[in-house]
Amino acid sequence: MTSEAAEKAGDAHDILRWRARLRELLGRPLVSYYLVLGCSALLLALGLMMVLSASSIESMQISPGRSPFYLFLRQIGAVALGLPIMWICSRLPRRIFQLAGYPLLAISIIGLVMVIFIGATELGAQRWLYIGGFTIQPSEPAKLALVLWGADMLARKARGGLIEWRHLLVPLMPGVAILAVLVMLGRDLGTTIVLMLIFLTLLWVVGAPVRLFAAVLGLLVLATTIMIMVEPYRMARLTGFLHVWDSAQGEGYQAAQGQIAMGTGGWFGLGLGSSRAKWDWVPHAESDFIFSILGEELGLMGTLVVVALFGLLGYAGLRIASRVNDPFIRLTAAAAVAWIAGQALVNIGAVIGVLPITGIPLPLVSYGGSALLPTLAALGMLLSFAKQEPGAAEALAARGPGPAARALSWLGLGRPAVRSRRASR
Repeated sequence: MTSEAAEKAGDAHDILRWRARLRELLGRPLVSYYLVLGCSALLLALGLMMVLSASSIESMQISPGRSPFYLFLRQIGAVALGLPIMWICSRLPRRIFQLAGYPLLAISIIGLVMVIFIGATELGAQRWLYIGGFTIQPSEPAKLALVLWGADMLARKARGGLIEWRHLLVPLMPGVAILAVLVMLGRDLGTTIVLMLIFLTLLWVVGAPVRLFAAVLGLLVLATTIMIMVEPYRMARLTGFLHVWDSAQGEGYQAAQGQIAMGTGGWFGLGLGSSRAKWDWVPHAESDFIFSILGEELGLMGTLVVVALFGLLGYAGLRIASRVNDPFIRLTAAAAVAWIAGQALVNIGAVIGVLPITGIPLPLVSYGGSALLPTLAALGMLLSFAKQEPGAAEALAARGPGPAARALSWLGLGRPAVRSRRASR
């Protein structure tokens, strides 16, 4: 054997060895748990950093003399509220999530009805309620409500063996239609698309016939086309998407400025806080187009890290759905992943110019507590479901008490189970 052939054989052996190690690593029971936890923490930390940078100019423009940290501090407050919610959800049993979908759906519908009558209109969309100094967007918890309620409806039918096309659509389709119509009455096409994505994911995972799936998908495409054509501002956005640089001073202004900011960042960016586009060049730099500021300040490498984190988060969610036999957990995990990763894909696609602008935020990164809180609740739910994977409970038990439990034990508040286990050793 020549030296070249021996070298190639050695390289092939190394590749096989690394593949075996990777397969062994991914086969461990808590991989999904730590991937969801790690990706969520990194995206949330990165989001806070970018909101601090991108929102400073907007904060001062909201009211003369206001602190440049105004929006950032509001986001900090949302995170401070959302993290305990995520922790609580990570410790709840499956039964609680099954029951929570119904009241959450009712609350979301009530909130969406209130938006129609007393909601605030901004930029052609009626999405927000102003209550006691807080801004609430009821369409955001509606996404989580649809995930939980839809998954429970289909899981019940799956356990009963009622998997016929009419059982798949009733009452799921009327419920989705009510949410979609209420959201569309507020002229919020972006959220409607996300709701439809959740609906299609539930149908796909439960095993809907291909003909039924294709028919529903075609109906949704037709409905979306009609909704775009009947609203002038949506047609203007579509025109701006198709002819960005021909309308860079009109309908395509936001898209053009976002792409300029992305291109300015180069490979490694201008540095944190060094964005020029956030100085009132890119509209909504702290929310819908925060990805363009991230690309300008952190460059192509920074944007690839964000895309990779969302990809790993999506992989972890699908891994949970594939490794757990419970129909409700499978449906919920897949729908939650479709919601979070799909929304990220739509937002990033709009910023880089491959999709029309829909006005939906980048999960965990964009400014906005109404979007952040349901997302953190959904991620906490995925952490809870990750503990249901084969071998996960045993691995968690072998790991012993966590930092919080140890801190409580130092204060004399530790659980007796912890003390008895140590005594038995």
